Amino acid sequence: MQEKVSAFLGRHGFSPAGYDINTVIDGLLYDMKEGLKNGTGNLDSMEASQDMIPTWDLPPAESPKNESVIVIDAGGTNFRSCLVTFDAEGNPEISELEKTSMPGIERELSKKEFFDAIANNLEHLKNKASRIGFCFSYAMRITPDGDGEVLHFSKEIKAKEVEGSLVGKCLSDALVEHGWNRPEKITLLNDTTAALLAGASSATGGIAYSSYVGFILGTGMNAAYIDSDPIEKIAGLKDSKGNSAPESQIVVCESGKFNKLPRSEFDVEFDKNANTPGLYVMEKMCSGAYLGPVSLIALKTAAKEGLFSKSVAEQIIALPKLELIDIDKFLYKPFNEETLLGGILAKGTQEDRDTLFLILDAFVERSARLSCAIISAAVIKSGKGTKPSLPVCVSCDGTTFFKTHNLQPRLRGYLNEVLTVQRNLYFEIVAIDTPITKGAAVAAV
Repeated sequence: MQEKVSAFLGRHGFSPAGYDINTVIDGLLYDMKEGLKNGTGNLDSMEASQDMIPTWDLPPAESPKNESVIVIDAGGTNFRSCLVTFDAEGNPEISELEKTSMPGIERELSKKEFFDAIANNLEHLKNKASRIGFCFSYAMRITPDGDGEVLHFSKEIKAKEVEGSLVGKCLSDALVEHGWNRPEKITLLNDTTAALLAGASSATGGIAYSSYVGFILGTGMNAAYIDSDPIEKIAGLKDSKGNSAPESQIVVCESGKFNKLPRSEFDVEFDKNANTPGLYVMEKMCSGAYLGPVSLIALKTAAKEGLFSKSVAEQIIALPKLELIDIDKFLYKPFNEETLLGGILAKGTQEDRDTLFLILDAFVERSARLSCAIISAAVIKSGKGTKPSLPVCVSCDGTTFFKTHNLQPRLRGYLNEVLTVQRNLYFEIVAIDTPITKGAAVAAV
């Protein structure tokens, strides 16, 4: 059975074990350096595919104190907003949290509709703080003064007219139209930057780190790290106060856009009908928004090519959609007939069940390998982690990272091999409670 599934996957250009992690790391490092030098270019060439966005910022020396800020978290599926108050010791307290759906999921929104929707979502926080930390989990160029210019939307968000806009400025104008006092400052940051900042806040009580990496594997995927080399593409740029770029700063990679690796026929077929064809190549191979749909293409192909019994094959071919949550329910409990896939297999054979398991598990394995390569490249590029007692802190977040069946233990094992065993680089994975919210609040202050 393993031979049959391997032959099927290989016939369609899918080999999870074929993604040699060190080879992918090399490709990522090349692409990262090109992005820091020249920015992105023609995606059909050897020019950079990752944006490599300088943030002009570093983690603060200490936590804010006696401050309240509004925090917005615009993620891949959910839109969260709350008030964060730091006490006299710098401990954050989250209050007035509300969650709704991310604008632009259901239909195409104009620029005005998009920012009006955000303003409506913030009505419960009107004028409760003068500063806003806005975690905007999409590709954007951070300006020297902390605003963010949208480059591209991913995760199937439909708001094309917003691309090229300054998020902070547009939101500030929308809030004033909705009766707010104009915010003193809206600070834009990526979710990976927020995770990194939250990781930096964990260096207490005798713990110390040499550097920090933020890694998100949820609906989408991305990484951020601290680079201490001069960044050629922003040489000579200054902020509104005349300050040059800092010698070290957080860089957001936009790792999901990396495109210098082979794709299977399943990946190519899905990409043709995606909202962003040709973009976010690696994200579509790893993250939660895509693991279900791409796996479904593989399952339907396997059903048509005779890998399942007739009744099971017919039901798989008739499936209108498949999400990662459906995959996890099956992988965690393959004999539970109450789940979507378990129900399909109720009258199938043991071979059907094992074949389905092996195909789906192959996608999890590929995600673990490629995620390892992304984190490893960020650690290596940071130039830190050479001392065992001063590891690089890798602050991770995302439901795909935490909940996907068998992904996290594989990822940790691969990281230990390629970083510590092979390169004598030391790291520590940390999971902070509500890292995006806390990181965005620190950035706002």
